[in-house]
Amino acid sequence: MGKKRPKIKKNDKVIVIAGKEKGKIGAVLKVDAEKGRVLVEKVNMVKRHARPGPQTAQGGIIEKEAPLHISNVMLVCNKCTEPTRIGHRRLEDGTKIRVCKKCGESLDD
Repeated sequence: MGKKRPKIKKNDKVIVIAGKEKGKIGAVLKVDAEKGRVLVEKVNMVKRHARPGPQTAQGGIIEKEAPLHISNVMLVCNKCTEPTRIGHRRLEDGTKIRVCKKCGESLDD
């Protein structure tokens, strides 16, 4: 039994449904399918201590997003603006698209 392909993609609008960040909404910055984790903009912020170096000109305490488990986020539909499950539909030309389970609207732009 292999890993399942995540239904959530980069730039999707998601809401956190579990954990200390519950209720926060943000855009997906990165999806790690191997580990089943997502990086959501301005959610699950952690402080990291960095030394001055080539990447960071100035050292100090840097705040950045930490990944959340993919099961703790839910996609928000663009049309009905509600957290929704994701369905799939095939178009006439044979392409597969993601659809909102609540309103039936396409989630792929």
